[in-house]
Amino acid sequence: MATTIQQPPKIDPERSLSHRSGNGGWRNLVPAGGEMRRLKDYSPPPSSTGIWVGLAAITMTFAALTSALVVRQGSSQDWRHITLPSVLYLNSLLIVASSVTLELSRRRIATFMGGKRDQAERPARWLYITLLLGLLFVAGQTFAWMQLRSQGFGLATNVSYSFFYVLTVAHAMHVFGGLGGLTRVIGKLNHSVLRRSTLDATSRYWHFMGALWLYLLLLLWMKA
Repeated sequence: MATTIQQPPKIDPERSLSHRSGNGGWRNLVPAGGEMRRLKDYSPPPSSTGIWVGLAAITMTFAALTSALVVRQGSSQDWRHITLPSVLYLNSLLIVASSVTLELSRRRIATFMGGKRDQAERPARWLYITLLLGLLFVAGQTFAWMQLRSQGFGLATNVSYSFFYVLTVAHAMHVFGGLGGLTRVIGKLNHSVLRRSTLDATSRYWHFMGALWLYLLLLLWMKA
């Protein structure tokens, strides 16, 4: 009696590969053709995502403080308007100038990382200038607080002064965070391990601090 041997089924190589995702059986994680680079290009770096979350939280915090100031000022019978120290206007120029120097440093660093090092000597120079301007801003804020206290206007003098101190001190604390970020960027740049995403995240935070201060100054000038 003859035995019939069946031929093994033929497997189409292209069809077989089309069902593979390149991730050990996980599907829909890699685009067709296994182009992992395309997927990575569209995934934001953690530093970028984290900075936007942080800025959103800061925005909500100062929005709540603004709302409290407006409501309290509108319902208060003992509200005393504040004559803002003139140094605050100088501080505004300092923090705007620091944003300009930070953008100049980003261009120099981009040129430096692009290989044109002869055209971008000492790329951290403008970062140091930005850091110095930030420190001068904090020093100016401290001088404004000391000036008001020497005139007898402390935190508990009036509710308007309480809001002034809370808003300016809270902003200064966030500026210290930006100064720490700039110091970190300078250190990484000096060790040639700086990533563009780190520099971009730090720049966004610092520019936000500048815009926030201009907003607070206008708010205090109008309401306080």
